[in-house]
Amino acid sequence: MPKAILEVCAFNLQSCMIAEKAGAYRVELCDNPVEGGTTPSYGTIKRTRERISIKLYPILRPRCGNYYYDEDEIEILKQDIAVCRELGCDGISIGVQKINGEIDIERLKEFVELAGPMGVTCNRAFDATPDPFQALEDIIAAGCERILTSGQLSGAPEAGELLGKLVKQAGDRIIIMPGAGIRASNIKKLMEESGAKEYHGSVRKATVNPMSFSNPLVTDFGNVYLPDEEELRGILAAMA
Repeated sequence: MPKAILEVCAFNLQSCMIAEKAGAYRVELCDNPVEGGTTPSYGTIKRTRERISIKLYPILRPRCGNYYYDEDEIEILKQDIAVCRELGCDGISIGVQKINGEIDIERLKEFVELAGPMGVTCNRAFDATPDPFQALEDIIAAGCERILTSGQLSGAPEAGELLGKLVKQAGDRIIIMPGAGIRASNIKKLMEESGAKEYHGSVRKATVNPMSFSNPLVTDFGNVYLPDEEELRGILAAMA
């Protein structure tokens, strides 16, 4: 049994398949890697569920930017929760804030109830809150099973001290899952400092465009990202 488990942040079906092959426990399926991940399409979720057997948690985030949503966005999220249930997902990754940055407990609780029996991870909306210790209690009150967090810094490896405090405060009530910036070279130190049992990383890299023709005057197509499989295996080996 490994000391800890790894969730891979995956931006397409191919990434999910690489994650499963390498030994990841779970994938957080997202679209739009450049802006922190948004809700993947119905077709992407459906095909991914058909093709992988490890746990699948799509992120439900209707747009990039903040986690303060209007009524239309709330309705979109509710419908996306229903889609994930319909398609047999194991859980969802979601977050919602009030205008002052605090966790919107009532909205999040409603999402948790709608998601059942799927599990619910509170995503990095947590990292945008003014008081992480209060946010932790709020998310527990809402009924989430897990919090994805970089420790309110750009990368989790720089936030080992705070993450360790959050893990202690959480106890057995909720899982603290450090994520962002995790590599094979820093995971052991982060495990020692935080004491967490679950970790999250994408280790993504842009792939080479295989097209035999591309227009050099048009450069706004973006990139296709896949996990660095060697790095991914290195992280998993270090966690064992």
